[in-house]
Formats: sequence, structure tokens, C-alpha cells
Amino acid sequence: MIRRMQLADVKPVAEIENEAFPRPWSQNAFITQLAKSSSICLVAEIDGGVVGYLIATQYVEVWHLLDLAVHVRYRRHYVATELLENFFELTGRDQHRGYTLEVRKSNRGAIKMYESFGFICTGLRKGYYSDNAEDALIMWKDSEDMLA
Repeated sequence: MIRRMQLADVKPVAEIENEAFPRPWSQNAFITQLAKSSSICLVAEIDGGVVGYLIATQYVEVWHLLDLAVHVRYRRHYVATELLENFFELTGRDQHRGYTLEVRKSNRGAIKMYESFGFICTGLRKGYYSDNAEDALIMWKDSEDMLA
């Protein structure tokens, strides 16, 4: 089940974040996003437990996907796909230019998933990741409204 993140979800979300990323967000970073009216924060639940999350915020007319992770036991079970589908359903109703994100150049699984949703690589951020100076691919997806 996909639903809006609540304050009580911050601790399990931060635990997934700490497991998934070498430079994880703090619990305060999640709380900040929850408080922003321009952000969408979603969690995926299985058997009453949080197993994944998505954080996005709208800057001007573009949705920026900031953070997406799934607990290691639930990866490759389409949890991230369900989070993205729900996110696109929520944001597809409003006028906007599109979606953007950065992803590690080495994260082939994530890149393939984003491409399956229509994202394309539009650029590179050299040395973007501070833990190892890895480059990030900039990916973009046009708004369906813009194509109609």
C-alpha cells in the first residue's frame, strides 16, 4: 500500500535511508520535507511496516525527485515502481513542465527503472556525490500535459 508519509514514519524511513546510501539524509531532513507544502512524501507499506519511500518537491514548474529507496529485503519486488506510479498519478493532475532527478552513473538498476518510466539522460553532474566524487546522470521526463 502506498500512502502519504507521516511524522511517525520518519524513523523507519531514516533506517532504510541509512542502509541504502553512503551519505544518508538525517531525520531532520525528512521532517523538513514533510513540512514543505511544495513536497510530496510517500511511503510503501507491507504488513503494516514501511518498506520504501519517495520524496519529491516542486521547484517552479518542475518536479524534482529527491530521494527514493526500498528496504533491501523488498528490492526487485516493484515497490519503487509502485511509489513512482503513485507519484505520477498525484502530480499528473496539475500543470507542470516535467520531472527531473540525479542518479549515480553506476546505478544501472535505477537508471533502467527510470528509463522505463520515460526518463532520458539529459546531462552529467561531474563529481556530484561527495562520498566518492562519482558523477550523476541528470534525467528528465516531460509532463504528459506538455505532449498533448
